[in-house]
Amino acid sequence: MNIFHKVTLQSMKKSRTRTIVTVIGVILSAAMITAVTTFSVSLLNYMIKGATVKYGGWHVEFLDVDSSFAEARARDDGVAGTAISENIGYAELKGGKNPNKPYLFIAGFSKEAFDTVPIELVSGRLPENSGEILVPAHVASNGGVAYAVGDTLSLAIGSRMAGEGRLGQHDPFPARNEPGKENETFVPREERTYTVVGICERPAFEEFTAPGYTLITTEDTTEDTAADTTEDTAADTAADTAAGQTAGLTDQTASLSIFVTLKNPGKVKAYIERSAGQSAYVLNDNVLRFLGVSSDYLFNMLLYSIGGILMALIMTGSIFLIYNSFTISLNERTRQFGILASVGATAGQLRNSVLFEGLCIGAAGIPIGILVGLGSIGLVISFVAEKFKNFGYSAVSLSLTVSGTAIAGAAVISLVTILFAAYIPARKAASRPVMESIRQTNEIKIETGAVRTSKLAQRLCGLEGTLALKNFKRNKKRCRSIVLSLSLSVVLFVSANAFGSCLNQGAKRSVVNTDFDICFSSPKIDENELFRLYGRLKTADGIKESSYQALMSYSCAVRAGDLSDEYRKYMGYENPDETVTLPIDIQFIEDREFRNFIESQGLSPEEYTGQNAKMIAVAKQKSDETKSGRSGLVNMFVGDSVSGSVTPGAELPGEVKGNPSADKEKQISITFVDTIPLDTLPKNSSDVKPFIFMIVAPWQLREQFVSPDAGEIMGLTFLADKPSQVTAEMSEMIQEAGIGTDYTLYNVNRMFEENRSILFVIHVFTYVFVMMISLIAAANVFNTISTNIKLRRRELAMLRSIGMSDRDFNKMMNFECAFYGMRTLLFGLPAAGICSWLIYCGMAAGGADVSFVFPWASMAVSAFSVFFIVFITMVFAVGKLKKENIIDALRDDMA
Repeated sequence: MNIFHKVTLQSMKKSRTRTIVTVIGVILSAAMITAVTTFSVSLLNYMIKGATVKYGGWHVEFLDVDSSFAEARARDDGVAGTAISENIGYAELKGGKNPNKPYLFIAGFSKEAFDTVPIELVSGRLPENSGEILVPAHVASNGGVAYAVGDTLSLAIGSRMAGEGRLGQHDPFPARNEPGKENETFVPREERTYTVVGICERPAFEEFTAPGYTLITTEDTTEDTAADTTEDTAADTAADTAAGQTAGLTDQTASLSIFVTLKNPGKVKAYIERSAGQSAYVLNDNVLRFLGVSSDYLFNMLLYSIGGILMALIMTGSIFLIYNSFTISLNERTRQFGILASVGATAGQLRNSVLFEGLCIGAAGIPIGILVGLGSIGLVISFVAEKFKNFGYSAVSLSLTVSGTAIAGAAVISLVTILFAAYIPARKAASRPVMESIRQTNEIKIETGAVRTSKLAQRLCGLEGTLALKNFKRNKKRCRSIVLSLSLSVVLFVSANAFGSCLNQGAKRSVVNTDFDICFSSPKIDENELFRLYGRLKTADGIKESSYQALMSYSCAVRAGDLSDEYRKYMGYENPDETVTLPIDIQFIEDREFRNFIESQGLSPEEYTGQNAKMIAVAKQKSDETKSGRSGLVNMFVGDSVSGSVTPGAELPGEVKGNPSADKEKQISITFVDTIPLDTLPKNSSDVKPFIFMIVAPWQLREQFVSPDAGEIMGLTFLADKPSQVTAEMSEMIQEAGIGTDYTLYNVNRMFEENRSILFVIHVFTYVFVMMISLIAAANVFNTISTNIKLRRRELAMLRSIGMSDRDFNKMMNFECAFYGMRTLLFGLPAAGICSWLIYCGMAAGGADVSFVFPWASMAVSAFSVFFIVFITMVFAVGKLKKENIIDALRDDMA
């Protein structure tokens, strides 16, 4: 250790308070950087594990290859493992409702394929031999053909042909019949019989454009299958595994699909270019995108961009904290540097002395910060892990993943932050002239009239306030550094709150409460079949309430003058006497539910029930000009009731419809209310309407409105104690009931629980982030002000020596607190408001459903905090000065 290092260590010991506060700032900075990097790695690892469990650990699937290709792939040095599935063939799906999926595709899995490709069973078990088969549930829900466990399937197995070429699952139906290409034909090959032993979810490897629903059985094997027992080299072991998978095939020329797992998934594209040739392949993008090697970069871009923003905010606060600390340190050591330079110290030695101080502070603060960061993020992860299961992968848990690379990265970023913040003041100190440093003539430079104060200021503030103002004027550098530190603290605090507020606002608007937890809906189910299923499903364990309803699409013709001025202006209806047509939904609910709703609205049940009853409707227009400044709903009609005619089939506003037949058109009288009794069934619609117009009617009137053009959807709704378990039980009941129509079973509670869990996680991370940023800002302010007061110890001792009382001294310091606070708010609050607006604009441009809310609350908190922190710091620093002997302070040469 050279003399400069020893002098540096002595200076650090002498200024313990500043050194400790700087180390605390480094600890906070390193802790936050460690927390951000570790959480990013933990989240990424969680997503990779979850995707692997759900979609499988394979990275690429080659389709329609032969056994020699499969063995060649298994011999590749970069391959960790392979699994083979035999493409047994296609069979026509009789009675199928999806024109784009007219086939069943039979896949024969090897043992390795069952281990590699996850299969989520709905009911039953996996097949154990080539006579048993597993049927995916979307054959019923998407294809309209239901199979149950125990059914026997007799299938004519064959191939899809286009000329001399055979088509596979990678070729959609109809097979791209472009000019010059032959049309697709199905060529039967053999008859096979299977027994259905299980129902599973849609296989993850099945492409959405695949022409066949994938049914899974075991591979066809001969009775006498024997593998070679010759001694193999290590390079041939994998190939023998592939050979073992293909050796038992009854037809060695059969088409195969091979799932390949690579040792280095990052090289998957290079591997495909080298190995695929003319073979079709499918990437496991669900896993690869989290490894950053798929064409879907959205998640990684989002993760890294948010992490980068957080890192930038943390580094900004840390750089200012450490920069101010070293600037103040150099002000303390100015004369010391001048003396060292006068006896031969070079500029490089002085600069290295300052950088050595930075290394010492980093050596003390970074390891502790890393440990604090790991402990704090571990605590936060353990607190939110259960919530992640609600909107992530329930099969795996979010856990702390300590990555050596992430820790090293956090340490390097922290060290670079320290050295960068220390280098600028170090360079200035090293280039300062020797005599100027010894005399310290550069500290305070005053021009004529520079410290003059107005008579009004003297009268308002008195002698103490005048002295405080003169201190601002004669020592502008130090005052600017304090105001800058305080302003930065305000901007960081308000911006962090604004960012969290926008996230919370967007999450809250996605949280919706519904009248039911589980919903079954079908567009083509028969009424009698619906009620039979209803009687069965409501016996499931845990059902608290149940109901049924139907939803139809109609068009309503009304007079334009009955519409509100706002809606007429929006649609451009100028003539109040013209007839306009609006799309309208009609919801039919249980008679008892409807009667209860009528009574709750204070209406007469006799007037709104029966054959010629009046109708009840909700008609609201979406508007962005509500009193709160947010989007909302306003009345669509001027009155409380309206008369018009309805016809089946929805049409957009402004469309002209042909004259409806008299038997389809119905004259109705509508009374408007502000709410509906039950939430409606989920409905897919490509038309975005600027309004909500829906009639609520009792079930007894449904028959009057049934029409092929109405697009009716019927469904069942349930409230349950444990929705996930009840949904699984209901799914089995539906399979056993053999529902042959297209249907959907929603676990609505799970969808909304995801949003509520996301909101909770956002709250936790927002509060933790704001708290850590606030601590860095507070440490920055404390360090800057306390050290600045210490540098003025001679000046303040001189004032006390000429008779300034403690009361007047405290009054002067209070004036300084007020001036610091007012100047900070003058610059900090406008900058914070602009940053908050930019954050809102960025999120709104990204499609977030948020409204700009001026951050009055966070600004008020920051304004109070500024005065409070400045006052507390002043009291602490001045209290220490008062304990010192005045003569000792006057003799101090600051060396």
